[in-house]
Amino acid sequence: MGTVSLSEMQNPSCLLYGPFDARFEDRPIPQIEDPSDVIIRIAYTGVCGSDVHFWLHGGVKRLVSAEHPIVMGHEASGIVHAVGPSVSTLQPGDHIAIEPGYPCHRCPCCKSGRYNLCPRMKFAAAPPSCHGTLTKYFRLPADYCYKIPPGTLGLDEAVLMEPLAVAVHSVRQVGVRPGDRVVVFGAGTVGLLCAAVAREFGAATISMVDLNAAKLEFARSFLASEGMVFWTWLPSAPGSSEEYAAALLAVLDRTEHRSDEIPGFDVAIEATGAEPCIQMGIEVLRVGGAFIQTGLGKRNVSFPICTVAEKEIVVKGCFRYGPGDFRMGLQFAVEGRIPVKQFITKVLPFERATEAWETTRRGEGIKTLIEVSSEAEIYESLSTQA
Repeated sequence: MGTVSLSEMQNPSCLLYGPFDARFEDRPIPQIEDPSDVIIRIAYTGVCGSDVHFWLHGGVKRLVSAEHPIVMGHEASGIVHAVGPSVSTLQPGDHIAIEPGYPCHRCPCCKSGRYNLCPRMKFAAAPPSCHGTLTKYFRLPADYCYKIPPGTLGLDEAVLMEPLAVAVHSVRQVGVRPGDRVVVFGAGTVGLLCAAVAREFGAATISMVDLNAAKLEFARSFLASEGMVFWTWLPSAPGSSEEYAAALLAVLDRTEHRSDEIPGFDVAIEATGAEPCIQMGIEVLRVGGAFIQTGLGKRNVSFPICTVAEKEIVVKGCFRYGPGDFRMGLQFAVEGRIPVKQFITKVLPFERATEAWETTRRGEGIKTLIEVSSEAEIYESLSTQA
């Protein structure tokens, strides 16, 4: 960083050059290039598991390099700084949640309504060339900026709209219906939000599985509600995936007393990427049940494909979010149906971004945020600009 402080930079940005190599640098302030562009002053950027993976390994599928470093961050909120001439839905000063990627709108995936699979998607903090939101100023098309109704969500809460959109996409993809028995593997941010969305979709029973007792305790306080059976399960002894699955199904049987039903869960949502959880997710499903892979882990795992065939299980994948997912998640939060404020357990200043990644790496709390700019600082800048 040399002798220049962050306060002296026009557009301070946190770039990753490789594993454990993050540097603060001054980058050009983005300009309006397309009539639909919006320039955003970033308020907060959240930390997720993929950020930790980048910090530890330099990337997931594609890696950063000293020649092509990227600005980190993709879960973000901010205040509109400037808008292009064709933008009529936003104006400077508006609070927004950010959908941090935009597609080409022309390829077969986009035209079929699956823009999240666009091969030319420009997604924040995606190597080798898409910079992220750990920067003071960020540019995005207006269609991917979601105005927050005044008096509803704080900018800190708005950061959670990105993982909430993932959860909405997962639950919609797998087809949770009223009365379903749902099991969610992983009580991290996305897993908890998947359970909350499944509840809103009418699930009658939801079980959460994790190895972290503190996170399961939070899950109980966050998710338990009238009209729904909710319970958590923490494996008590070492065992195989089959043994764990049998133990989990035994708890389901004791909890529901539904001996006349086909045994097993209707839906399994896997939000860890861990091989044992993937295997358990298949084993605990009823005949004809549905499984969705929402968490990312090792690229190749041992998978019980014969069980899938014998039970005619539907297996789906979940990649980010598609049409309507962000909007639905924002509606859940604005209406107070999913109180995302409870997720925020730590907020660190911009200059301590790497400490925020380490906090998440250690599994501390639920959601750690990085404050890039304070609201007071942003509004002072807007008044000066005006």
